Amino acid sequence: MVEVSFKKIGVLTSGGDCAGLNAAIRAVTAAAAGRGWEVVGLRKGHLGLLETPPEVMELTEDAVRGDLLRAGGTVLGTTTKGDPFAYPDGKGGVRDRSLEVLSAIQGLGIEALVVIGGDGSMRLFDRLLAPANMPWVGIPKTIDNDVPGTEFAIGFFSAVEVVGIALDRLSTTAASHRRIMVLEVMGRDSGYIALYGGIAGGADVILMPEVPYDLDRMADHVRHITHDRPSPVLVVVAEGVAQPAEERRKKANVGLAIARGLEARTGIDARCTVLGHVQRGGAPVVFDRILGSTFGARAVSVLAAGGTKRMVAWRGGLVTDIPMTDAVTGPKFVSPDSQIVRTARRLGTYLGEGLEPR
Repeated sequence: MVEVSFKKIGVLTSGGDCAGLNAAIRAVTAAAAGRGWEVVGLRKGHLGLLETPPEVMELTEDAVRGDLLRAGGTVLGTTTKGDPFAYPDGKGGVRDRSLEVLSAIQGLGIEALVVIGGDGSMRLFDRLLAPANMPWVGIPKTIDNDVPGTEFAIGFFSAVEVVGIALDRLSTTAASHRRIMVLEVMGRDSGYIALYGGIAGGADVILMPEVPYDLDRMADHVRHITHDRPSPVLVVVAEGVAQPAEERRKKANVGLAIARGLEARTGIDARCTVLGHVQRGGAPVVFDRILGSTFGARAVSVLAAGGTKRMVAWRGGLVTDIPMTDAVTGPKFVSPDSQIVRTARRLGTYLGEGLEPR
């Protein structure tokens, strides 16, 4: 196979931040520089390309040595705002600035692009780059782990680690006061963080957007495991879980609503902790460093092999790449009959109603 060579490629991060992004940037840079390619980092996702001049960062092997592998966040910055196809015009309307983004990329002499983002970012750049037919490869990242086509995305296990540590800490205070401790975690559409984090932290209840629950049945479960007396209980709730019917007009965090409902039904004091953006920050755990490194190196190899409109993916313990059309059908949801769900149920965890037998 004849390899394709580029004089200059670009790399950017798009969408929400997470741990492990810098590991991917480092790997893309090292792998590309090893082939003699110049690498340009594009700042603030597509927003930096709408500045005059575009906001860029030169990336060399020397620039990415040292602590970048273990650094949290992204040195390139990122954005979740400013759709270039419907960009706010400052007058209450919107206008299409997509060709400005493409023109900026071409004006920088970039011949191929690596996009580190979620499935929304993949869809955006697939559309942005189409008029120029520019080669590009995607690297999946999201703490929600909801990108289709890959078992794991960069940032997920670092977020799960935060949830596990939080449950470790909440368990001691729950035991001291014999309380129900409700931990609300991220997961607007998919419950991967709640499920994996809850199992790691020994949660008695795990609620996910994919599985309906019954607050009365949940309270029965709590009474059963506590022998109907005040005892420590750990509950993990994904933020996208439906509010209890009795709380829908109060506009409270769903975790707080669940805590109030359980306290009223069991007579056991309940408290709620909302982790929020703590799950996004901090240094990446080892597995996210491995994902970032292998994904970044693979992305460059795909470009060198003449590939385009493909996303690197982790499947069965191996790094591969898949057509972009398979990656933009998200979000990916937790399957109620998956092995990890069955594991939680076999551990005696309440996950909701309507699940298959253990």
